[in-house]
Amino acid sequence: MTERQQHRGRGAGVAAGVLCVCLAGSGCAQTGAASEDAHGESAVEVVRRAADALVGTRSSKTRTSMEMATGGTRVTIRGEGVYDFRRQVGRLKVLLPQDPAGATAHRPITELLAPGALFMKNRGAGVPADKWVRVETRSLSDGNLVTGGATDPFVAAEVLRGTRKATYVGEEEVAGTPVRHYRGTADLRVAAQKASDGSAQALAAAAKGFATDQVPFDVFLDDDGRIRKVRHRFSFVNGQQQDAVAVASTTLLYDFGAPADVRLPDADDIYAGKIAE
Repeated sequence: MTERQQHRGRGAGVAAGVLCVCLAGSGCAQTGAASEDAHGESAVEVVRRAADALVGTRSSKTRTSMEMATGGTRVTIRGEGVYDFRRQVGRLKVLLPQDPAGATAHRPITELLAPGALFMKNRGAGVPADKWVRVETRSLSDGNLVTGGATDPFVAAEVLRGTRKATYVGEEEVAGTPVRHYRGTADLRVAAQKASDGSAQALAAAAKGFATDQVPFDVFLDDDGRIRKVRHRFSFVNGQQQDAVAVASTTLLYDFGAPADVRLPDADDIYAGKIAE
């Protein structure tokens, strides 16, 4: 095995740990709807265009949450940050919950999202405080839709390119903004074929690695077709237990056009040593 392959494997284990660390005490090893909306447009086509609308808006602030239940315990991982849709890069501060024993909450993990890569700081014992851990997301069986504890906002949008069926639920509000609510199912294999180069490999990996490549979703679009909120329900197999774990990933987007100056680490800033799990 080459040094690069060893480093990739260590990084993948660390990324998976973001999802699993908070489950250690609970067995981590373990209305009427229509096909057209109020404007007479096909719900499927409207939803499929949502990712393109984000590219046109350049950037936004974002909040994420990832909920899962296993061993009778429900946990939520939360994140907050900014995202640049044209460069497909973002920065999140990810907060892990207290462990089931009520111990002190973990330090926030800073994550930098980029096409094909995830960079993490404050994740992994023995990693110097000023160093980043780099993970090649194509090495993860879910393409990092789940294991980093947050779904990349643009990849979440590109999942919708694979929409097979969708219905218009009605008009609602998200954080005071009028939105149109759509509900449907996306096919990850189709999404991977239609996605941008930056998301295609992640979605292809997820299509192979998840328990099913069919992803139920609810998405809320504003009058410009931009995602204000999207919720996916993934069926995740972490490799350490027989049954799949149901994971609900929610992404909120707001303050469109907000500065999103995301600088990826230089090679000298990336930790290449051993990482304790």
